Parts: sequence; structure tokens; C-alpha cells
Amino acid sequence: MKILVTAKRVTDPEARIRLMPDRSGIVEDDVDYKINPFCENAIEAALELSDDLDDCEVVVVSIGPEECEQYIRTALAMGCDRGIRVEANDRDLDGDLVARILVALFKREEPGLIVLGKQCIDGDSNQVGQLLAAYLGIGQACFASEIELSSDAATVAREVDGGIERIRVKLPAVVTADLRLNEPRYASLPGIMRAKRKPIDELTLDELGVDASIKVRTIALQEPPARVGGGLVADVTELVDKLQNVAKVL
Repeated sequence: MKILVTAKRVTDPEARIRLMPDRSGIVEDDVDYKINPFCENAIEAALELSDDLDDCEVVVVSIGPEECEQYIRTALAMGCDRGIRVEANDRDLDGDLVARILVALFKREEPGLIVLGKQCIDGDSNQVGQLLAAYLGIGQACFASEIELSSDAATVAREVDGGIERIRVKLPAVVTADLRLNEPRYASLPGIMRAKRKPIDELTLDELGVDASIKVRTIALQEPPARVGGGLVADVTELVDKLQNVAKVL
């Protein structure tokens, strides 16, 4: 079996973000990046599943500029077998285009399972997995907290409002990983050394035959409003008045 798994580059949540003067994007010169946390869970899930299979190849995919290769190398150091980077500019991507790119890679690689993070912590759109399954016409199991594979199907436990739901999807299928699925492993020193010799294929949208048009474009970004300090009130009446007329939470 072949498992296709994603490793999206996102801005580090701890990084200090500065906006461009025209608010069209962020200043990227001094921004730290990392693998999307949900993608780390997806990578770990793919590796755990491959450990239980006699013959399995785990292929990690990242869509973005050349800098994304270091995060592919991280996934290779964790244990993935080879990597694919699709050349693209982050600002020219949306969830629909990413899904269509993955459709083209699915047809090229013919995996038995595709594992993605349930969402990315930068855009938080939570669309790609669902769009991918819809475009391919295959089963999907989103927000997975447990995955079991058989020869022709995957049984996935997923958290819903009422508790834990277990669904069975026929392979090939799309599964999106939640944080509760596992604890991602660290890359070992031998793994890091081996990762340097593992291949990374570089592809373009033209080579994949993918239309580069997008449906969602970011017009402008805005910083959150500055936090205002608290104040003292004389009595409960004044407190209720401020909650109703100032904070407007009552």
C-alpha cells in the first residue's frame, strides 16, 4: 500500500507577525515557520499505519516555495520514504486549488490512503480534505482520533457532539487527523542523516495539469484591536449598565 500524507508550512504561532504597509500580507523576512501541527499528527498516523503493514510506502507532500523542502525533510527524518514538493506561492493558493493539486497527485501516485491534518492553523478553513474526497468521489473520515486499517477499508473513530462515532470507509479514502489521534514522534539523529539521501520530487502546476485559478482571495489583513484595560465600578448597578451598554454582552 501507498499512503500519501501532507506537510503544510505554517507560521509559528509563537512568532511575532507584522503586516505589510498595504495590509495585503505579512512581512515574511523574519517570520519563523513550522509544520502545521495537525499535519504532524497525520504524518505520525501514516507512519504508525505503515509499521503494521508488510509493504507500505509513505509519501509526504508539501505545496509551496522552495523553503518548504526543509519541512519535507523533517517528515522524511521522522520516517517517511520520499517527498513531493509542488511549486506554488502561498498567497496564490486557496483550499480549492490545494484540493485540486492533491487530486492530480492522487491520480499520479494512486495511493490507498490519503491522510491530512484536519485544518491548518493559519487559514483554519477546514476544507481541503472534504473537497478532495468530493472531487475524487471516494470516502472520507474527518477529525480522526483513531484509525484502523484492513485490506480494503479503514475504520475511523471521530469525536462528535454526542461522543465518539465510528465509521468504516472503503479504500482508497481520505482521512483528516485531529490532535487527539497521537503524539508525533521526534526525528532521530539517524533519521535526520537518512533523510538527506531520500528523494524529493519537484513538480509544477503545469506538469500536473492543474488550473491555477482560485476562488478565495485575501483582500486585506487587519491586526486584532488592542486590549483595553479594565476599570472599577462603584456598585452592581453600574456594572450591569456597563455590561449592557459598553461591553454589550448582556
